[in-house]
Amino acid sequence: MTVIEKRPLLTLINVFTVDPAHQNDLVTLLTDATEKTMKHLPGFISANIHRSLDGGKVVNYAQWESKAAFEAMRANPDAMPT
Repeated sequence: MTVIEKRPLLTLINVFTVDPAHQNDLVTLLTDATEKTMKHLPGFISANIHRSLDGGKVVNYAQWESKAAFEAMRANPDAMPT
């Protein structure tokens, strides 16, 4: 769970628009990626996945120790979708 702290962090808020029939699939994909990969990478702090009540949106609120840690994750082949 995310904790708001008074220290410099990189916070990302990604809003995905999704067909309501696929909302659960996207939530599962993001949750699995967080549990299996992201949380084991250096600099990862937390991620929270939220779904809209109408089924059309998924929000990923994620925190990293720094922009450099986030950029290192983006360059890491283990973090790329398969």
